Amino acid sequence: MNVILKGWSAYTRMTARWPGLAAVIPFIPVVLLWTAISEAGVFPRAFFPGPGDVVRSFFTLTYKGILPDYLQDSLIRLITGAAVGMAIGIPLGILIGTSRWAHRACWPVLLFFQAIGDIAWLPILLIWFGFGLTTMTFVIVYTVLFPVVLNTVLGVESVPRDLARAARSLGASRARVLWEVTLPGALPNIITGLRNGLGYGWRALIAVEIIVGTSGIGFMMFDARRAGSTVEIILGMIILGLLWYIVDAWILAPIERATGKRWGLVTS
Repeated sequence: MNVILKGWSAYTRMTARWPGLAAVIPFIPVVLLWTAISEAGVFPRAFFPGPGDVVRSFFTLTYKGILPDYLQDSLIRLITGAAVGMAIGIPLGILIGTSRWAHRACWPVLLFFQAIGDIAWLPILLIWFGFGLTTMTFVIVYTVLFPVVLNTVLGVESVPRDLARAARSLGASRARVLWEVTLPGALPNIITGLRNGLGYGWRALIAVEIIVGTSGIGFMMFDARRAGSTVEIILGMIILGLLWYIVDAWILAPIERATGKRWGLVTS
């Protein structure tokens, strides 16, 4: 027990000094187990490639320019769809959260369409727009939209009404109250909605690329299935996980924490 406690204490100090290690060390046992299974020959190498095979595939596809192009296509689609979803979702959420009339008119419709999964739109989207960027962008926007709207409404409604009344009594206009009281107070929830929406949008993008794409990481994985290349499929899965971990843990999560601290929602 003492050995475990000392080891954990050393691990805590080490990761506190070098935070990047906290993201690497947990994966070491996973890679070691993966290597052991692949080298033991439990499964045929063609069905269960080892880490070395995946690394070689990474360098080969990168050298050929296939992986950078596909990754770029996926990121552009995600950024485009997320930007449109945010541009629609945040104003709509503020409107629903600040207006009783808008809440009564929009909330039932919002819940109705939220229940319709993004992939459920694909059949009709393929009839309308075919296999192209419009179809994929629509699915991403649709996926990002609802977490952003719902969290924005929650954030707006969580702002104490007394703050708005106090600002109005001091002569602030409705626009100023919205900009300086309501929006800052709702910002932590909005950031949380963006974080969740981007996560859902990333998964939806890969699914759409697998079904209707002609490029992108999802398409690369599905196209590898035709050639029976499990190594490229596993490489695609690893890239998806690593890329989202970097975006979420190193960009979105710090922004969410900083926003919460700025507006007094957390103490540390």
